[in-house]
Amino acid sequence: MADQLDRQQFERTAIAVAATIATHAAHLPPWLTAGLAAAIGLRLFARRRGSATISSWTRVLLTALLLVVVATRYGNVFGRLPGTALACGLLGLKLFETERTRDARVALCFSGFVLMSSLLFSQALSFSLFVGGVLVLILGALATLQPAPLPTRRPLRADLRIAATLLAASVPLGLAAFALLPRLQAPLWGSRDDGIGRTGLSETMAPGQFSQLMQDDSPAFRVEFASAKRPPNAALYFRTIVLTDFDGTTWTRRFGSDRGVPTPAARGRTFDYTVTLEATDRRWLPALDLPLFAPPGARLDDDQMLIAARPVNQPREYQLRSDVDTHAEPSLDRRERLPMLRLPSGYGPQARALAQRWREQAKDDQGVVRAALAMFRGSFTYTLSPPPLARDSVDDFLFGSRQGFCEHYASAFVFLMRAAGIPARVVTGYQGGWWSGDYLLVRQSDAHAWAEIWRDGSGWQRVDPTAAVSPARVELGAPDANNVQAWFGAEWLREVRNRFDAVNRLWTLSVVQFDAMSQRNLLSSLGISAAAQGDLLLMLSTVLGVAMLLAAAWAMRDTRARRGDALDHAWRGFRARLARAGVDDRAAEGPLDLRVRLHATAPDIARAVDPLVSEYVALRYGTAQPAASRIADLARRLRSVRLPRARRGALRRTGIQVRRVP
Repeated sequence: MADQLDRQQFERTAIAVAATIATHAAHLPPWLTAGLAAAIGLRLFARRRGSATISSWTRVLLTALLLVVVATRYGNVFGRLPGTALACGLLGLKLFETERTRDARVALCFSGFVLMSSLLFSQALSFSLFVGGVLVLILGALATLQPAPLPTRRPLRADLRIAATLLAASVPLGLAAFALLPRLQAPLWGSRDDGIGRTGLSETMAPGQFSQLMQDDSPAFRVEFASAKRPPNAALYFRTIVLTDFDGTTWTRRFGSDRGVPTPAARGRTFDYTVTLEATDRRWLPALDLPLFAPPGARLDDDQMLIAARPVNQPREYQLRSDVDTHAEPSLDRRERLPMLRLPSGYGPQARALAQRWREQAKDDQGVVRAALAMFRGSFTYTLSPPPLARDSVDDFLFGSRQGFCEHYASAFVFLMRAAGIPARVVTGYQGGWWSGDYLLVRQSDAHAWAEIWRDGSGWQRVDPTAAVSPARVELGAPDANNVQAWFGAEWLREVRNRFDAVNRLWTLSVVQFDAMSQRNLLSSLGISAAAQGDLLLMLSTVLGVAMLLAAAWAMRDTRARRGDALDHAWRGFRARLARAGVDDRAAEGPLDLRVRLHATAPDIARAVDPLVSEYVALRYGTAQPAASRIADLARRLRSVRLPRARRGALRRTGIQVRRVP
């Protein structure tokens, strides 16, 4: 039937559908991604074999099974994760009944909706460019569905060119909608979905937990300092979470420690800076140690942690001031001191005994600290691939493997301090970063853990036992100390990625964080102040109306000059070239009459034109529907003909009318 999809149309539709589903692969369950990939592959194979489509009852059963599985997996079918999983499943199943042009158009239009929903999970520049590429595939597949001369069809590059042209034509309207559409107080993707996990620090720390995080090269946040004065690398500790409770294996955050704390007094070097934090779905806000106040919408708790009022589900920007020399000095009464000395029973007997010996030999707490750091410095190794630890992780690390990274050293150090009677706790956050011009880029691989000990009269003091084992971790940063062997491990590739982050930062600030206030600032710079939502909608409607009028005028422009098809267009262009060469263009003269006249009056021109006239007559009058490839070939040959420039007097003597060409 005329409406039946041919092989090329179906395959391009299937490729566009598969690419759309691929944009959701990062958050879809692996079983669903693998199942959809297998289903699309089998459908392509069966279609090539000419097999019949799956029966309606089978498709109904598969759809019902998909609903049950998604509802069982997520508890419902509403929300970002279950909704997109269901949409991707239905899109894949749609190919099972796609045999006609109408079905393909429905599948591709639904692909556009599913593709848009992928931006609910990530708005990074690289991912947005990937989404734009998939959109070109969808538009190209739609172009393939348009009628074309048989048996020849347009090549893929021609359809993709049409798709790219349509996408480019939509850019001005998209920019107008971006600038004028009334903005919500938070972007559409700001709604919370507890089922979505993000890479980053958590409220727990166990041996090996940081290993995967330290090999994650994605940005965590960016810091821009208000002045040219920058903190030294050794002071770039970004405090995030304080862990106080230990069960022998895992450190956890103390429950109920969210009380407010008075603002610390600055006594050292202070820095004002702005943090742009990537979405984490958590409430912790990293801050240069030690923050002096909390930004709006957050509070500073009694562990000097910044806690946001709501989870950070979209990039968030906040301003802070920190003192890198000040120690927090909350009072540490007996009730607060006891949790900082508590150790799990039955764990670390060797570590306890060692700490007691240090306590007996040392004159003060600093002597115990120096003894622990000297032990780490003398016989321990920093590595991201340590051997697994036994049940008693502290003793196994201190007296067995002696290999690990920051979390191993921080955990063991705090255990030893508590065993020696010194209040101590673990702090997790980020250390170091990469300077990109005027801002500091901190990646997930810069995650770090250190310790804090209590000193009477001074308060909590930071001690980084990792620095005793690997000074490069603090001075040079995580990439050099960790020696991560990934595709970006090469120095020049890492440099390219870091440079590209400047573009990512501009994208985040200009596009992802474009909210109602940013819109007002943009319109104010254009001379439009205090525009209400109704005014914005009126301006947007005006822009759309003008665009539609311009599009209609373009479609209706000079129809006389554009009359006919591509073959007529090529022939008229050639006749115009003849006229510019001095051969009078007679409107009533057909191609054969033109050839006779040229043979009689200008044989040099006739010899070059004769085969092209014959080809044109064969295509125009001898073929009901000439192939596009033959038309394109004739048009190219007509454009490539070199017409001799005869003298005006000679042409007049031959009877050819010469007209003056301006």
